Order: sequence, then structure tokens, then C-alpha cells
Amino acid sequence: MGIRNQKLQLFRRLEAKTLDRQFEVQVREGLGCSPFEAKAVLEVVRDVYGPYLGEAPANQLPGCLTLMCIDAEEPGGKAVVDCQLRAVTVRLHRGEVDDRLLREQGPGGFRRERLPDLCQEVFSQGGLATREDLAYRVFCVSVRTISRDLAWWRLHDPERVLPLRSHLQDIGPVLTHRERIVELALDGRTTTEICRIVHHSPEAVGNYLQTFARCAFLDGEGMQAGQIAYLLRRGRRLVESYLELLASCRLDRNRQFHLRQLLEPGQPGGGKKDATGGAGHGR
Repeated sequence: MGIRNQKLQLFRRLEAKTLDRQFEVQVREGLGCSPFEAKAVLEVVRDVYGPYLGEAPANQLPGCLTLMCIDAEEPGGKAVVDCQLRAVTVRLHRGEVDDRLLREQGPGGFRRERLPDLCQEVFSQGGLATREDLAYRVFCVSVRTISRDLAWWRLHDPERVLPLRSHLQDIGPVLTHRERIVELALDGRTTTEICRIVHHSPEAVGNYLQTFARCAFLDGEGMQAGQIAYLLRRGRRLVESYLELLASCRLDRNRQFHLRQLLEPGQPGGGKKDATGGAGHGR
């Protein structure tokens, strides 16, 4: 009888507590499938229905938490007590992929790996996180630990942009950053190419494109910039910049073509029935 690996067993128990595993168990018990067949059914369901069903609201997904962060349009140097705040939802734990990350690299490696995506998730929802937010509201570590993680990224990937409030002056105007992503999509770049160019996650890029698509839809309904900003809960300057990009599409057949593709169901920016659902994650 061998010695039990308690740490390995711990991670296996955690891996069993996912939505995918729940689906597989119900398929096995209900249809008498083998584990292999249940996993194959899950993949088929994802491939066929995934593009049309979309995701549940982020605050209903396992592993998510909601933070109050400073609005990204607040200027640098302004006192926090005087700043507008924004509620954002981030997905800290993504399921099996993060269980594997914890098992292979430990808590420190998990934290460093998740930092860029979490910062981008906050930013894509119109907020900017601070080191204190990440330390005390997300990872439950010291600010010094977060500072070491940020220094690690600056050393190993100096071109990667981590949009924190303390980095506001380094990343330049917030609008330019968002416009760049939309312009790349309108020029025909794929999500994979955009992620590589701007060093963002697919989820963050999708969030920007969804907001742009909603602006396009509401503009087509005859709404003004102020009305769109109110409905989407986004800054008026951002909406106006997106409307300017829409105007440029009318003068460029290539961009018109890619705009139509962007608004189609199943694409990163299209297929949403509720164009005003901008308050939650990915909107």
C-alpha cells in the first residue's frame, strides 16, 4: 500500500467542484455513459450551442467576485475620496485551469499569472484597480507582495501593459487604449492577433468589442451620445470616440464589412439581445 499524496488528493477534490464536472456526472448517471463519453458530450454541447447561448452574468459564475474600483476616466492625482467609483466583476478562479496552475506553480505563481488578466477585466469594465484592491480585496496578501509581482512582470515582460491606477500616466490616455483594440478589429484582425498586439486576454478584448457593438446598435436606433453613455453606464468621452469610429466605417468599405461581421451573433461583439446590459462583466 503506497503513501497517499495528500496535496494531490486536495487538488483532485477541488477539480471535482466545477460546472463541467457537474454536467459530466449528470450525463453519466442519467444516460449511463462512461466518463470519456460524458466528456465528449460536453465538448459537443460547447461547440454547437456555445456561440448562441453566451455566458451567464459574471456575478453568477463560480469563482467571481465584485469590487468597487475607481472609474477609469478619473484623472491621475485626484484624491480617492473625490473620485467616482464603479462596480466591476472579475473572475478570480477559472476552474480546472487554475487548479492546475496552483498545483504546478503554487499560490505565488497563480497570483502572478492572474494579475494581468484581472487588471484587464477591471479596466474593460470602466474601472482601474489599485495595488490595495488587489492585495486586500482579491488575493488577501500584503501590498508589498503585489508590488513584487508587478516588478516580476516588468522584468520578464516589459512590453505588457497592466492598467492600474498607479500606472495611469504610463499607459497614456485611456480612450486611445480602447480605440486601438476596436480599430484593429475593424481592420480585420482576429481576436488572437489583437491579444498578441496589445497583450490582452481574449476576455478583455471581447469586453471592449461588446461595448463598441452596443454603441453601434444604439446609434442605429437614433440615440445620442449622452443617452448611450447613460444606458451602457460608460463615460460620454468613450461613447463619443466609438461613434467617431463608426462614422469612419461609413467611408471605408473594408471597415463596413468587418463591422457587419463584428455585429453578427457568435462574434466577440455581437449576438446580444439586450444592448443596454452594460453594467455587468463583459458589457
